[in-house]
This record gives sequence, structure tokens and C-alpha cells, in this order.
Amino acid sequence: MQEKTKPNLPQKQVVLPFKKSVEIAVKSIKSRFFRTLITTMSLILAISFYAYIKVNLDIISSIAASNDQTAIQKLSLQGIEVPEEGRALGLSPQERWILFLSLLVCVVGIVNTQLMAVADRFREIGTMKCLGALDRFILRLFLIEAVLQGLIGSALGGAAGAVIAFLGALIKYGSSVIGLISLNQILTSVLSAIVLGCLLSIVGVLYPALLAAKMQPVEAMRGRD
Repeated sequence: MQEKTKPNLPQKQVVLPFKKSVEIAVKSIKSRFFRTLITTMSLILAISFYAYIKVNLDIISSIAASNDQTAIQKLSLQGIEVPEEGRALGLSPQERWILFLSLLVCVVGIVNTQLMAVADRFREIGTMKCLGALDRFILRLFLIEAVLQGLIGSALGGAAGAVIAFLGALIKYGSSVIGLISLNQILTSVLSAIVLGCLLSIVGVLYPALLAAKMQPVEAMRGRD
């Protein structure tokens, strides 16, 4: 009697836990420290500029809403138009354009750096795919790296921008403004800068990450030959 051959059942795919993905992402960032530093520096500069504008606007709004005539007079001496009561102080069109261009340059820089990172990691991506890594794992790996870089860069940039704005206010308006500044507003602005930095980092890495995820193993293994 002929033995019946058992059908080849699909093997269960091994899915790495999220914690392991984070560990791999951290090791990748450490091994490419200088390239990561370039990406992070562009993010720090853009977010520090954003945080500086936001915190400076918060300080001016706090002074304008106070009854301290001396501080309000100093605002006028600096060429700042104090809004009427009930009207919010906003950015000028020129400031909006400068801010938009700085954030746009930041995203373009991140995309360019991440594309070069994908090219440098052809063999690594090919090896992971040959070992059974799914497209979503490669995509998740790049996104985790982007979030980590975004958190570090935006936190440093937000803190730097807030400190510069605060020191500038002390020089321009004197130490009396310390009691007029709303700490909650400043913390909210810094937090919004951190969130924005993480979003910019994710947007900048999304296209390179999709390219890496869709790459065929054979193509990736011979990409640097």
C-alpha cells in the first residue's frame, strides 16, 4: 500500500513582540548615530523656532492681558501693537510663511536622510525579509525609529525655543514679566511643539519606510553590489 503523504500545512509565522521591535530600532539608531544626529538636528532647529514663536506669543499675550502699564509700555517701545481687549494676538503673515517654510525644509531634510538610510540598509532589509519579516514589520521598524527621533529632537527643540523666548523676554521687558507669564500656556505650547515634531518625523519617514517595506528580498540583497 502506498503511504499517504501529509499535505504541507502552512507554518505559523513568528511575529516579534512590540518590545523587541523597539529594541531593534534603538540599536539601529545607536549604530547610525551620526546620520541620526543630522536628522535630529534639522528637527531640533525647526521645532525650536516653532516653540520660540509660540512661547514668545504667549508671553506677549500675557503682558497685554495684564494691568501692568510699565510692561505694556515696553511692548509698545519694542514696536509690538497691543491688541484691544477681547482680541487675540496672532502671528503676522510673514511669520506664518517663515514658520511654514522652516517646517517644510525640515520634512524634506528628513525624507532625504531616510532615503539614504534605506539605501544603506539594503542588505539588512533583505536579510530580515529572507528570515520571514513581513512588510508591516519593516514599516513598523522605521516608524518606531521615526517616533523615537521625533520625541528626542522635538523635546530638545521645544525646550530650547522656550528658554530662548523666556530669556529674550527678560532682556526686553525686565524681570517683572515673570509674575505675568502663564506657565500653563507655555507648557501647552511646548507640548504642541513636541507633538508637531513627532508628526513631522513620521511624515518624513513614511515614504522611505513604504519603499523599504515593499522591497523584494533578492533586490535588497544585491542592491549594494
